Amino acid sequence: MYDCIIIGAGPAGISAGIYAARASMKTIIIERGTPGGLIAKTDEIANYPGAEDVPTGPELIERMVKQAKSFGAEFITDTVVNVDFSGTTKIVYGENTTYEAKSVIIATGSNPRLLDVPGEKEFTGKGIAYCATCDAPFFQDLDVYVVGSGEAAVEEAMYLTKFGRTVTLLVRKDKLSVAKSIEEKAMKCEKLKIMWNVEVESFEGTGLLSAMNIVNNKTGEKTKIVPREGDMIFGVFIFVGYIPESTIFNGIIDTDRNYIVSDETMKTSVEGVFVAGDVRVKELRQVVTAVNDGAIAAINARKYVESLS
Repeated sequence: MYDCIIIGAGPAGISAGIYAARASMKTIIIERGTPGGLIAKTDEIANYPGAEDVPTGPELIERMVKQAKSFGAEFITDTVVNVDFSGTTKIVYGENTTYEAKSVIIATGSNPRLLDVPGEKEFTGKGIAYCATCDAPFFQDLDVYVVGSGEAAVEEAMYLTKFGRTVTLLVRKDKLSVAKSIEEKAMKCEKLKIMWNVEVESFEGTGLLSAMNIVNNKTGEKTKIVPREGDMIFGVFIFVGYIPESTIFNGIIDTDRNYIVSDETMKTSVEGVFVAGDVRVKELRQVVTAVNDGAIAAINARKYVESLS
């Protein structure tokens, strides 16, 4: 039996693993894919303290994983399909194995929110993308459109100007939802254009994306965007928020709009179960707040486990 099972190997989960393992807890971190979460798909980490010499998300995650392993944290690749938190022994059911522990830290993060318009799913990976770092090279010297108005949308749009012939940001309102410093930087970016008060209605194509229908929500004017003459395709990157990865905990742990509720010690509504990172109710979802959550969750998981003795 483990002292602590951590579900998810993003910054929050790895941070929790570092603190738990360093506290001599027998710790396992379960991740269904490659460690890193959303940060693994981020080109630049500009606002994480001390990360000046770590230009990319994957590099920062690589260092975190190495550090966690050095303290004895064990990483397992498996997909968690169910949990049983009803007893003192917490049971986590993976596709491959069943795991038992005295405490659990949920750090499952979140996934990109879809526009949920006709054609979106059909053309995902065929012109529509959700990760600029992953897919930007596919649109080298082509026209690129970015849907969204938050920090992720604006920062990724600026990154995409390194690849696209032009980059156009499609914004639903008449202003950006970002810090003034980011807005000023975007406005000075020569290759970045902004269309205000527009929404995507649908995507079209045969095989590959060949048309995007947008509408001005102020005037009602509709526009069909198609590839430039000589181009077979254009790119659309969607950044309109995220959905917490909490489905398997529904009805087991208290949630608010699917985000897991916790107190400042990261305790959930279930004794011995803690939460960290983007999957919890919180004001700011950043790498720096995720690692903070992970550390706090691990320290309080240790206190809980010690109380069982």
